[in-house]
Amino acid sequence: MTSSIWHPFTQHGLQEPVPLVTRAEGARLHTADGRAVIDAISSWWVTTHGHCHPRIMAAIAEQAGKLDQLIFAGWTHEPAEQVAEALRALMPPSLTRVFFSDSGSTSVEVALKMALGYWHWRAEDGKGARRHRIVVMDHSYHGDTIGAMSVGARGVFNRPYDPLLFDVGRIPFPAAGAEQATLDALEALCRLPDTAALIVEPLVLGSGGMLFYGAGTLKAMYEICARHGVLFIADEVMTAWGRTGTLTACEQAGVVPDILCLSKGLTGGAVPLAVTMASEAIFEAHYAADRARMFFHSSSYTANPIACAAAAANLAIWREEPVLERVSALAQKQAAWLDKLGRFCHFDNPRSLGTIAALDFKTSGETGYMSDLAPRLMAFFRERDVLLRPLGNTVYVMPPYCIGDDELAQVWDAIGEAVISF
Repeated sequence: MTSSIWHPFTQHGLQEPVPLVTRAEGARLHTADGRAVIDAISSWWVTTHGHCHPRIMAAIAEQAGKLDQLIFAGWTHEPAEQVAEALRALMPPSLTRVFFSDSGSTSVEVALKMALGYWHWRAEDGKGARRHRIVVMDHSYHGDTIGAMSVGARGVFNRPYDPLLFDVGRIPFPAAGAEQATLDALEALCRLPDTAALIVEPLVLGSGGMLFYGAGTLKAMYEICARHGVLFIADEVMTAWGRTGTLTACEQAGVVPDILCLSKGLTGGAVPLAVTMASEAIFEAHYAADRARMFFHSSSYTANPIACAAAAANLAIWREEPVLERVSALAQKQAAWLDKLGRFCHFDNPRSLGTIAALDFKTSGETGYMSDLAPRLMAFFRERDVLLRPLGNTVYVMPPYCIGDDELAQVWDAIGEAVISF
């Protein structure tokens, strides 16, 4: 089928096939040519309970017949109020304010602007110096808008746009055995009088290659920031909603961030929505009778009622159903499959955390995201009716929590076959 669509993260010059999906249910995608494909990456990490979950679909349908869209500047609606209150009840009590946006990338943009606004207005009030330096971790990824790219890894992702990106302070990824170097680098940056905030992906760097680090290191980074009064921003766009085994990854370190970014699984993956949650101190820094001091950020579809209805239904599922039990069961199965595969095949760095499992294919060629192994592996899996999208030579499995045992076996059998074949 000829198409005028320009797909994301797709090199159309390679003439790779683009399957047409007509419907989805549970962990399966159904294509126009009659195939049933297992969605082993939750359609880019968003689908938690499964595609077309009945409770979420019913909430969307009901809301679509009542209120489709509303300007959110100075107006509100019931689904947004429900989501905000449900998040307040579910997340740490100190995160008192909920700001809506549209995607993970925009939730990060909001977080960065909140942090810089906080220090700007404190300085205006004579409560300290104006701080502007953002500290980031090597290999991180926070989105594809300008601010989000600025705080992510520099390289092939954003080289053409480098003139637009702002400077940041960088700390090394805390690889096993090298954690102290990360902490020392953070300590040095936090001592600088202009350091405003640290932004991190807690426990797992996703697009950086499914790189894992320990909860103890995350806790230590938080404590360094707290000691120097540096804001701690947790980008839990991917790591929240059970992916790492708990509601949020920060829970495992006993960390409560000053600012928390949430998206992807916020609606169960059904429709786009994001929130940035902030402490009362950050809200208060912007609170005044002066209109010039308001938080200047929005989009046309901020807190869209239909998207909020989906999120409210998802939050009800988390309250009323044993989601974390399903997460735990899947986590055990993922770890078992990784262990089983390791007995028969040779690959590097097998790792799992919660429902995420990953391994690195051995290759004599380039490693990392631009490895030419990635498109060949993707085609190999597609031919076996499995949707996996390797990060270079790294293959990871992050399925919906509803995936069946036979479906999971099909995914891991395909990976085992690929290890032998490549």
